[in-house]
Amino acid sequence: MNTPVFPIPDFFDVNKVGTVWRIPYEERAKQARDWALQHGIQPASVDSSKTWLMLIDVQNTFCIPDFELYVGGRSGRGAVEDNARLCEFIYRNLGNITHITATMDTHMTMQVFHAIFFIDKDGNHPAPYTDIHASELRDGKWMFNSAIASQFGIAPEYGQQMMIHYAEELEKKGKYALTIWPYHAMLGGIGHALVSSVEEAIYFHSVARLAQPEIEIKGDKPFTENYSAIGPEVLTGPMGETLGNHNPKFIEQLQQFDKLIIAGQAKSHCVAWTVSDLLEDIAILDLELAEKVYLLEDCTSPVVVPGVVDHTDAADAAFERFAKAGMNIIQSTQSVSSL
Repeated sequence: MNTPVFPIPDFFDVNKVGTVWRIPYEERAKQARDWALQHGIQPASVDSSKTWLMLIDVQNTFCIPDFELYVGGRSGRGAVEDNARLCEFIYRNLGNITHITATMDTHMTMQVFHAIFFIDKDGNHPAPYTDIHASELRDGKWMFNSAIASQFGIAPEYGQQMMIHYAEELEKKGKYALTIWPYHAMLGGIGHALVSSVEEAIYFHSVARLAQPEIEIKGDKPFTENYSAIGPEVLTGPMGETLGNHNPKFIEQLQQFDKLIIAGQAKSHCVAWTVSDLLEDIAILDLELAEKVYLLEDCTSPVVVPGVVDHTDAADAAFERFAKAGMNIIQSTQSVSSL
């Protein structure tokens, strides 16, 4: 049986969504228990129709202005406004969201998309947002930083071979070029954490519905980017060694739920590639599963760096492709029970 749309709790402050702060867990836990009693909210375990909400990389590093890779979209307010709508969506639909998964981009200093991995002939590292192409690696414009080879137990020459192979594989698959991103989502740093307001909404849901949230770590492999939560950009190295693994849990879990709702950052990168990988798994198993997937279009924004790059059109094209495949494009003002 569908449950009603609920009011937004009084403690939610939309003006704090773009800031970082400490959640008063004990106070929120009591409020969540009282909220469940007041509104007759049942444990998630009794849901007859099961809805899974997957939040892609809703972390400070992507969602808070002045953090490392803030996703502002063309408006400059993208991720902040997305998360305000997302929090309200969670609270309004508290009784109809069965399970929440939050993926977390998770990096350390020495990874293939960070500047320290490469040097030019003068020993300089590439600037953030530099695209490194296979031809530039073959020509020696950019080289694997031999000084870090021992960190991975490889010879410097093999490091360069790996980089050429990696860039070539990206080009063969039609992926984004090997991009040097600013250091971001650093494990143990404040940028890695979930956005405070979103974490609070997830926590409130967890207590009110007696439902353990799920955290899915991605992006921690040194020799491959991991835009998608489902798998890395390149699976194997030049000798066939494993760089990362395709994760089957998402397609398996999709089969156990009636609806999967997806939101997060960025629409052009981690959201788009996660949905694309999921669609590939769906195509192998059962194309009708695509109809279970709902994309919260007003809770995600593309990467836009003014004067440098604008991925808005690519993001929109990806969502059009997903819709043609049978997935549903929705807005946060719609209720889960109406889907």
